[in-house]
Amino acid sequence: MEHKSQDPKEKFIHRDLSWLAFNERVLEEATDTSNPLLERIRFLSIFANNLDEFFMVRLAGLKRLLDSGYNKEDNFGFYPQELYPQIKEKLENLVKRLYEIYKGKIQKELEKNAIFFKKIEDLNPLQAKFVKRYFETTLFPIMTPMAVDQGHPFPLLPSKTIAFAVNLARYDQMHLVIISVPKVISRLVRLPSPKDEFNFILVDEIIRSNLNDFFRGYKIVGNSAFRVIRDSELSINEEYSPNLLKAIEEEVKKRPKAKIVHLEVEKDFESGLLDTLCQGLEFSKEETVVIDGDLDLSCLFDLIHQVNKTEICYQSFLPAKIEYENIFSKIKDGDFILHFPYQSFQPTIDLIKKSAVDENVLAIKMTLYRTDEDSAVVQALKEAAKNKKQVTVLVEIKARFDEEKNINWVKELEEAGCHVIYGIPGMKIHSKISLIVRKEDERIQRYVHLSTGNYNEKTARIYTDLAYFTANEDFAKDISDVFNVITGYSLPSRWKTIISSPNDLRQYFFELIDKEIEFQKKYRNGYIFAKMNSLEDTQMIEKLYEASCAGVKIKLIVRGICCLIPQVAGMSENIEVKSVVGRFLEHSRAYLFNNNSDTRVFLASADWMTRNLDRRVELLFEIQKDNLKEHLKFIMEAYWKDNLKSRYLLSNGSYSRPQASDEKFNVQEHLITYYQG
Repeated sequence: MEHKSQDPKEKFIHRDLSWLAFNERVLEEATDTSNPLLERIRFLSIFANNLDEFFMVRLAGLKRLLDSGYNKEDNFGFYPQELYPQIKEKLENLVKRLYEIYKGKIQKELEKNAIFFKKIEDLNPLQAKFVKRYFETTLFPIMTPMAVDQGHPFPLLPSKTIAFAVNLARYDQMHLVIISVPKVISRLVRLPSPKDEFNFILVDEIIRSNLNDFFRGYKIVGNSAFRVIRDSELSINEEYSPNLLKAIEEEVKKRPKAKIVHLEVEKDFESGLLDTLCQGLEFSKEETVVIDGDLDLSCLFDLIHQVNKTEICYQSFLPAKIEYENIFSKIKDGDFILHFPYQSFQPTIDLIKKSAVDENVLAIKMTLYRTDEDSAVVQALKEAAKNKKQVTVLVEIKARFDEEKNINWVKELEEAGCHVIYGIPGMKIHSKISLIVRKEDERIQRYVHLSTGNYNEKTARIYTDLAYFTANEDFAKDISDVFNVITGYSLPSRWKTIISSPNDLRQYFFELIDKEIEFQKKYRNGYIFAKMNSLEDTQMIEKLYEASCAGVKIKLIVRGICCLIPQVAGMSENIEVKSVVGRFLEHSRAYLFNNNSDTRVFLASADWMTRNLDRRVELLFEIQKDNLKEHLKFIMEAYWKDNLKSRYLLSNGSYSRPQASDEKFNVQEHLITYYQG
């Protein structure tokens, strides 16, 4: 029986509502007492940070549509006017829950572990003296009160700024001053404490108690803290920008002036003062969110670095190392796969570092999407250029919130003598690829590195990703060709070992799914098993529904957004969906197709999202070696077995933990042990 519903709302979960459901799963980890206390704080601050990003990107986009009077249905069957109240209600509930969790259980448990947050009135004389001195020597010199009157326009407050609105009186005249909390220092200040205690105070609290020092001769009538979040989407007509780098730089500079999309205020914000504030910020008073607690709990992240109590953190482990004397020989000995963070990221760094100094290496080509501040990979590329190697780097300057960092990398790499490409107008280069060209025995040997994750040493310790190393000539030819397409004028062909978007990837996936439908009809063994970050593309979902209706068994591990509704009779009864949210952020993408019991296994930089399939350069690559295919199957099955950090997506759109079982299985902890071997 086929499900005939034409209403998109019966076929799909809205992507924004699904994203909020994902963030709710992150928040649930903050309540899970099997997680050590400081790790629960980490989940709490990640949740708060994720929510900010949602305001800056998704909510901002929705408000743009509403402001422009846009009135069309989206792919999920929603008009902006009907989606907005649903999102607003969900956000209100999530923010309320965040503060209930923090002010309830978590604060009590912190105190049980001798970690205290102090108010000014709680300080002992030694702490009070310390705070006064900290204010005078550190805070006072860097802070600037900004008057608001005819001669002083309302100050420009960048996104995520916390500030005080202060009402002053002198000779029966009222004055408004805005004073922002500096972002250059940690908001958590550690106080002098007895030996086994950790006492902290928030910078906001110190500033509030010393406001008088800024306003000699004036009386403070009232003060309240607020926080602004601005629209952070860049709008560039890339096709008509003669210089993409300059255009992005200009857009990034506009961010501090962008429209405010979210305004948080303290619970007892004085009503008259709020009117003036909203007027100055050009923000609707009715849209203001009242917070019953300290603003912006993402600052709690700093607690993890300031409290050295190993018993309330995850047990640390050293990523497993693979043995080799020479990275080139190791790759030539046979293709291999590394699984981060369980295995060390060092071979990736070694490959680029060794290439930079090896006299036989002639060229290095690579793509950079996100990398860390003191990147060993970038340093190696600069060294390679100084060593007269041909270095070509594609830096994606449109990587959201990393635009400034990447623009700086572009300039540094160019100065060092690298040939730098900034991306393709209208496309993001999201694939993660390196190609090393080396002269060996009077011939050219090429080495290829492909990954599901970024060239980022920091995130390689906390994101799960899969990287593939090979010296296979077919791969090398294909990757050389990919670089020619990206860097010059060359049309992509169908390659032997890889498939790329935006030209072929969607169609190729459809062909693979169609084959499973055929095999199901002939041999009753159609089966698809896939792992990704997000599943949002409605055409892909319809295709999976078609396969399910034909009897193909489908298992999906989708960490974040999942717009597909599983387990609906006549539509998706053969589809099961799980989400794994745990200690590490699940970031790897793997796709298995049974192929009439001759399994085909692929890794990719791409999720099943419209942007990955249509607006980005992504790579899907097939793993051919039997031992590697078996290993990837083993990994996927282990993820499916997890019953502690996974949740099933139900047909009503909610998520539920697996039934309690005697055998508890946490896949991430299991893999740490497995690779330590």
